[in-house]
Amino acid sequence: MFIDRFCETEYDSYESFRDNFKIKVPENFNFGYDVIDELAVIRPESLAFIWCNDRGDEKRVTFAQLKTLTDKCANMLDAHGIGRGDIVMTLVRCAWQYWIIAIAAHKLGAVLLPAVYQLMTKDLVYRFQSSKAKAVVCADIPELRGHVLEACEICGGPDIRFGLGGSFDGFEDFDSELESAPEAFERRHTENDDPFLIFFTSGTAGNPKMVTHDFRYPLGHILTAKFWQDIQPGDLHYTHADTGWAKTSWGKIYGQWICEATLMLYDCSGRFHPTDILELVQKYRVNVLCGPATVYRFLIKEDMSMYDLSSLRHCCIAGEPLNGEVYNKWKEYTGLELREGFGMSETAVLAANFPWMKVKPCSMGKPSPHFNIKLIGDDGAEVERGDEGEICIPVANGSPAGLTVGYYKDPQKTEMIIHGGYFHTGDVAWMDEDGYLWFVGRSDDVIKSSGYRIGPFEVESALMTHPAVLEAAITAMPDPDRGQIVKAYIVLAKGFTASDALKKELQDHVKRTTAPYKYPRVIEFVSELPKTASDKIKRSALRSRDAEKANTQQNV
Repeated sequence: MFIDRFCETEYDSYESFRDNFKIKVPENFNFGYDVIDELAVIRPESLAFIWCNDRGDEKRVTFAQLKTLTDKCANMLDAHGIGRGDIVMTLVRCAWQYWIIAIAAHKLGAVLLPAVYQLMTKDLVYRFQSSKAKAVVCADIPELRGHVLEACEICGGPDIRFGLGGSFDGFEDFDSELESAPEAFERRHTENDDPFLIFFTSGTAGNPKMVTHDFRYPLGHILTAKFWQDIQPGDLHYTHADTGWAKTSWGKIYGQWICEATLMLYDCSGRFHPTDILELVQKYRVNVLCGPATVYRFLIKEDMSMYDLSSLRHCCIAGEPLNGEVYNKWKEYTGLELREGFGMSETAVLAANFPWMKVKPCSMGKPSPHFNIKLIGDDGAEVERGDEGEICIPVANGSPAGLTVGYYKDPQKTEMIIHGGYFHTGDVAWMDEDGYLWFVGRSDDVIKSSGYRIGPFEVESALMTHPAVLEAAITAMPDPDRGQIVKAYIVLAKGFTASDALKKELQDHVKRTTAPYKYPRVIEFVSELPKTASDKIKRSALRSRDAEKANTQQNV
């Protein structure tokens, strides 16, 4: 297999995998040449991706065609003066052109900066100014085009602007220029520690930071694709993610193509419906499915018996911790276990339920061998099993492929996450006697009440087992007697109505499901929860909302 160039893949147990796995990083590795162009030689007629949208359009591209398209795109970008180290921002939703632009940028040594397409003018001004992007590629969305032009006028750039879907004022016509660009393109020099890719963080608190990865980054996702998603050559793989999310780089480009998979790509221009995914699986015969917990929560509320999901053989979940109710329902409907994985925009998969392991529902799985994670206590020492600690990656002897090099041109913020010989994730977990990791919460989300430490995830999971609860978010509320108390924000499932009686029922349900002291003393029913672009619940926004209410009441 192609992947054998970079690592050994045959293991008969997690212990063998843990003790022997190593990634071989070639000198001056470039994903565009050393993966895509090589696959164009090895598997020229194999499909690199199948793309479709909600309007019935479809496009199929082989690896041979992908090489040609990315060479043409590299020539096109080069003709506009884009080269090594220049930043190219994309705002393209899930347009098929993203995968062409990404590989072309890599071949040039330019820095790819994907962003979500829902950004407003002020958001774009911040991103243009902080990144100094030289070029931007914009989706065929009139409102977005207007925001881009307004932001460019405010901050004086980027001057190079491409638009998808035809010609319009202020933008070069990407598609026509790609069509007319020459095919011949020779390899450009890049080095492993060059900046390769930048993500804006989800921004759950404050302005988003610019997570920077080097050219070794795709190799870190061998762990993600081969050993967590269990992708085999020829698999049709679908990960639910917009190209502006780091999850796209996790699930629908790098590791998957190293594993010789075909990507299933779906561009939804309207409101997303969970049944869209079920229809994709049925129509195209998807083999491997990966998505955030939010999506699976909605899927299990659908009548899944109406769909033929028999092509699925492996299902993964990431983005937020898995609730037991979701795991059980999915297995009941499909016969497949949801295999949870854990990581960040700053990393590849750090822990997962790997193929040789028995799944413990709601566990993050076991540590990825490549990252050698440790659980570190407040005293800076590794904690004992059963004790809570921050998930950290040792970096004193060098950073592993797939780990961020820091925040773009921001050494102070970089020092906040990389210090003391560790990369600090800010996430708290504990390890059981079998070596499985269990998520507690973000360090700033953990609730301290009457001397107890309460992780929001456990209370959310307890609430999710009640049929009235569609979604739940747990936060801390200040309390003069207990320091903090547990508050629950709840989105009700169809057919249920908010009432004091239901609040009491849910509180009693939590008391029976987990330790009684963890029950939510305050419950607020809401129509929706605030989320990041990648569907993570913004607990900081909920805390801010409570703080504003408290201040208003004090000033009345």
